[in-house]
Amino acid sequence: MVLARWVAGLDCTALPDAVVEAAREHLIDAVGCAVAGIGRGAAEPALTVARGLGGPPEARLFSGERVGAVAAAFGNAVAVHALDFDDTHAGGLVHASAVTVPVALAVGEQTGARGSEMITALVAGLEVVCRLGASAPHGFHARGLHATSMCGVVGAAVTAGKLIGLDETRLAHAIGIAASGASGLLEFLHSPASTKQLHPGTAAANGILAARLAAAGATGPAGALDGEYGLFRTMTTRDPDPAVLLGELGERWETTRIGIKPYPACQLTHASIDAAGEFTGSAPPALTVTLHPDAVPIVGGPEKRRPRSAYEAKFSVYWCVAAMVVDGWVDLDTFEDLDRPEILDLAARITVRAGAADVVAADAPGMVEGDGRTARVERPTGGGARTKAAANLGPGAEEVFAAADALTTAAGDKAAGGPKAAGGPKAATPAADVAELLDRIEGCLQ
Repeated sequence: MVLARWVAGLDCTALPDAVVEAAREHLIDAVGCAVAGIGRGAAEPALTVARGLGGPPEARLFSGERVGAVAAAFGNAVAVHALDFDDTHAGGLVHASAVTVPVALAVGEQTGARGSEMITALVAGLEVVCRLGASAPHGFHARGLHATSMCGVVGAAVTAGKLIGLDETRLAHAIGIAASGASGLLEFLHSPASTKQLHPGTAAANGILAARLAAAGATGPAGALDGEYGLFRTMTTRDPDPAVLLGELGERWETTRIGIKPYPACQLTHASIDAAGEFTGSAPPALTVTLHPDAVPIVGGPEKRRPRSAYEAKFSVYWCVAAMVVDGWVDLDTFEDLDRPEILDLAARITVRAGAADVVAADAPGMVEGDGRTARVERPTGGGARTKAAANLGPGAEEVFAAADALTTAAGDKAAGGPKAAGGPKAATPAADVAELLDRIEGCLQ
């Protein structure tokens, strides 16, 4: 399998500086989202279960408890995604870091990985999950499946497999085992249920299990991705685009194309939120929002005017646009009080219509019209990882940043041919960098 061969041969010396830097920023963004999610209690059911699973003290939950690596990755992945504030790859519409960062940290701590090894495994997983999603754009969502968990379990298996040292053959088996267990239904869109928040957790846990099973001798089908009954034909009813999935491996880096979310809401609302900012402070009698056709059933159905939960509000372009017009911002507090009359009143006066489908939905322009005015942005603006993470992490942010920088410095040192000469930065030692980062994340929650 081409992907397995590429992952097995990937070394930090092959990672361009821009890719290492992007991986670091997404690591920082993910742990910031997790701390915010834990702080607001949004991940507590998953953390309770993770603590109860226990197991050998291989790795830590971000809140500090030592459990098995599978349990740690499960709980931490749910925490990353709990507020729907984590990064998104527009081409694949997948939350790439939620299913890979917790695995890289949990298995990295378990195996005593060096910073360079952890970053390399993380990049491998990010590349795989993004390419899988982008090779059949909107294919999973159109069938009622959550692309993050469907593709994420394979990315998690690759990340874990790389860290436990699987060779090409066993990585291929891990991919096959993981794809065979892919899951994640979008039925939460019609309910205030919390299942979407859980999907990255099950993907992360099952990915680690797939890698461990392959290491123990279990086998997976060679056509698990593109075979007659593989992931794509059965779940999307079409074949993956081979150029997107396998083309330019090691040359075209999807890790650098993952966007940082500035708003804790579904990515498909972001361009509309950006455009709605033009109306802040002067709400017209009515507004019209134009969405990509693929986005309409996810965030623009008429039933979404009156969300029943914070998570439903995050998937309501009506609520998000109205909040931006009324308040001038959309942040974590936007979704705390769903009975605000001024937002509900404006949301009831918003009409959604379908526009062109020239690009993928998450990269589509945002257009809001009202009172004879039109506000348009060509694509979602995105945000900066460190500014956002500083707000999510609180006073301990700079220490988390320093620990994350140490991981990527270790990767750079190895790529340059080894530790710096005497007088330069200290060479990375096994596990020290990963453990330091986890210490700093735990400190933010004290």
